[in-house]
Amino acid sequence: MIRLHDTGLGRLADVEPRDAGKVSMYVCGPTVYGLPHIGHGRMALVWDVVRRYFEWTGLDVRFVSNITDIDDKIIARANEEGRSSTDVAVQYEAAWYDAVDALGVKRPTVDPHATAYVEQMISLIAGLVAAGKAYPTSDGVYLSVDTVPGYGLLARQSLDSLRAGARVDVVEEKRSPLDFALWKNAKPGEPTWDAPWGGGRPGWHTECVVMSLDLLGEGFDLHGGGIDLAFPHHENERAQAVAAGRDFARRWAHNGHVQMGGEKMSKSLGNITNLTDLLEMVDPRAYRLVVLQSHYRAPVEVTGTTLDAAGRALSGLDAFARRVADLPDAPADPQAIARFRAAMDDDLDTPGAVAEIWSLMKAANTALDAGDAAGAAPLAAAVRELAGAVGLVSAVAGDDIPADVAALVTARDEARGSRDFAGADALRDRLVGLGWAVEDTAQGTRVHRKDT
Repeated sequence: MIRLHDTGLGRLADVEPRDAGKVSMYVCGPTVYGLPHIGHGRMALVWDVVRRYFEWTGLDVRFVSNITDIDDKIIARANEEGRSSTDVAVQYEAAWYDAVDALGVKRPTVDPHATAYVEQMISLIAGLVAAGKAYPTSDGVYLSVDTVPGYGLLARQSLDSLRAGARVDVVEEKRSPLDFALWKNAKPGEPTWDAPWGGGRPGWHTECVVMSLDLLGEGFDLHGGGIDLAFPHHENERAQAVAAGRDFARRWAHNGHVQMGGEKMSKSLGNITNLTDLLEMVDPRAYRLVVLQSHYRAPVEVTGTTLDAAGRALSGLDAFARRVADLPDAPADPQAIARFRAAMDDDLDTPGAVAEIWSLMKAANTALDAGDAAGAAPLAAAVRELAGAVGLVSAVAGDDIPADVAALVTARDEARGSRDFAGADALRDRLVGLGWAVEDTAQGTRVHRKDT
C-alpha cells in the first residue's frame, strides 16, 4: 500500500481506500485566465503519476480535477481585452488541455466547471449562514474561522498563531482578518448570479469543496495539489466542510515548487516559464522525466541542463526500445517489479523507481551484448511495464520498424554520439534509400516511412 506524506498530519500515512478496490482523488485544476506555466505542468505530472500508479496496482481510480472558469483574474483579463469572461475561460481551458495532453497527462474522469455548480455553492453558503458559521457584509459573505475547530491544520499552525501573523484587513466588517469570502457581491459589469445576499459570484475557496463532495462523496481518499495551495485554499475548503458537518478528504498531499535556479534553459529557449512555449521547444517526455527524477515534495530544477540531460536519457530509452523490439515475449522480472513497487510505495519515490528502470536497461543491454536474448527478455519486459506505469514511454514504435532498420538507426545514433559524422551521413543515406524519412532530434534519430 502506498504511503504519502499527509500535510495535515505532518508525517507519512497509508492511503487506505474508502471503498475496496477503488480510489477517489481530487486535484485542484487550473484557473483559466492565461497560458499554463511550468509549475502547473509539474503539478499535473505529479498527480498523473500518482493516478497511473494506483491504476497499475489494479485499483479503479475516479480522478476529479476542476476548471475554475469564473474568478477575479478571468474577469480582469476579459475587461482588459473587451470580451466576455466566458470567451477568456474557453480560450485558456483549451490551452490548458493542449499542454497537458502534450505531456501525456491522462484526462480527469470528471472535470467539473465552477459555473455549473453555483446553485450548490449558494446552498452550502446559505446553510453556513443559517448555522451562524458565516455572515453577510456589504461586499459579500464570509466564513467565521473562529467557529471551525482545528482551523490552520494544513498550515501546520494554530488559529492564534495565524491570527497574530495576519495583516490588517481593509474590510472593516470582517470579524477576523482570517475570515474569507464565500460569496462576492458583483461590481458593475461583472458576471452575476442571484443569491439571498444579492447578486454576485462564489469565492474561489467554495467551489472545490462543493464539487469534490458532490462527485466523490464524503470521506474521499486523497486531495492533492501544489504546496502553494495548502494554505489558505485547501485549508479554507476543509474549513467549510468542517463547518457544514461534512467529512472531507481523508488524506492531503502536496507537491513542491519548480525552481529555475537563475539559469537560462538554453541560448535558444531563454528563461522559459510558459509551459506552452516550453513544450514546443523540447520533447514533452523530457519534462516528465525531469519531474520523475525529483521527489515530488522537493523543489525541482528546470533548466537547460536538466532538460538536456533528460533528452539524452530518453535517447537511450528509445535506442533500447529499438534494440529489444524483436525479443520474444516474456513475463516481467518479478524482482524488478517488487523493487519498483517498494520505491513507489515509499512516499512516491520516483527517483528510485526511475533508477530501477535505467538499471534494468543496463542489465538487459549487458545480456544482449553477451548473446543472452533469453536473459534479456524479462528485463526488457520489466522496463516496458515500469516505464508505462509512470507514463514514460518510448517514442519508438518498435513493432512498426523492421529489425534491420532499427539496427541502422541505432548504429547512426552511435556514430553521431562518437562524432563520426561521415558514418552517420552514410547511414542516413542507407535509410533514405530503403524508403525511410529520417529526422534528427535532440533525443536521437527518428524514422518513419516516407508515405506516412
